[in-house]
Amino acid sequence: MQIKQFIEQISIISLSMFRKDFIGIYHGAFSVKTDNSHFLINIKNAIFDHITSRDLISLNFKEDYRWKEASMDAKIHRSIYQFISNAKYVAFVRPPYTIAYTLTHKEIVPQDYFGQLLDKNIKVYDIKDFEGWYERAENEVYKGLLSHKSNFLIIRGYGIYVYARDINELAQTIDILEHTCKVLTLSARIKV
Repeated sequence: MQIKQFIEQISIISLSMFRKDFIGIYHGAFSVKTDNSHFLINIKNAIFDHITSRDLISLNFKEDYRWKEASMDAKIHRSIYQFISNAKYVAFVRPPYTIAYTLTHKEIVPQDYFGQLLDKNIKVYDIKDFEGWYERAENEVYKGLLSHKSNFLIIRGYGIYVYARDINELAQTIDILEHTCKVLTLSARIKV
């Protein structure tokens, strides 16, 4: 696949995620591994409702001057690509129901059909202390993904890292997780 096609895919998915409030104007990250030592990721101040080639940067796994322009999640994405061979696409998103649900729950037990198909019991990763998170995240995220034996890691009060071989699978996973947390939240309000 050519870089132009990757840009188009990321643009479409990021707009969809933006419209659903899964990412903010400047908060979130999408990337694609373009070969064994390069990946394409959004820049720091990308506005996700209109991603163009100007909003993405190609990075080598070895850091150089371009890394200063890249998303603050670039190191995390790189470590996922380096240590998880199935990762072709990686995203960091902040869906509100998922984040809210993690504030009061240590695990997510889906009660809806699609959530159950995804996983019957989802552990929430607690980073304990937000201070120094970005210094630790590069290692903690990929290790958390591996230890949970899952293609996504839900981090308490923070968001979701997810990887996939296909960008549509990535988007579907995010959507199912958010819908599951929304259903759980709304069903808790209903008195039987």
